[in-house]
Amino acid sequence: MTFEVNPEKAELAMETFRMTAVEAVVELVKGDARAYLEAYKNISFCFLDAEREIYSECYEKVVPQMSKGGLLIADNAISHREAMQPMLDRALADERVDALVVPIGTGDLVCRKR
Repeated sequence: MTFEVNPEKAELAMETFRMTAVEAVVELVKGDARAYLEAYKNISFCFLDAEREIYSECYEKVVPQMSKGGLLIADNAISHREAMQPMLDRALADERVDALVVPIGTGDLVCRKR
């Protein structure tokens, strides 16, 4: 399951799924993930790469829905640190998860549900 709000990016993603023969196993939802996240239960993996201003809201919607041991990875934790700082602070202090920032590339926040 993947979400995309930008119509051009959604079309590019669909074309990529077709070219790589994964369209039968990857479902693309054209829309804002925040409108759908609370409906999913037992999330085992979430890769968050969105507008930085909505990371905190997505984090708060995903973490309660994660299965024990599930992973949430948020991209650009170092390159966009100022915009992401509230979510980073929340995750690093959140007792529901073990979290750390991995300094590879643009940096990723990695959270594992306890």
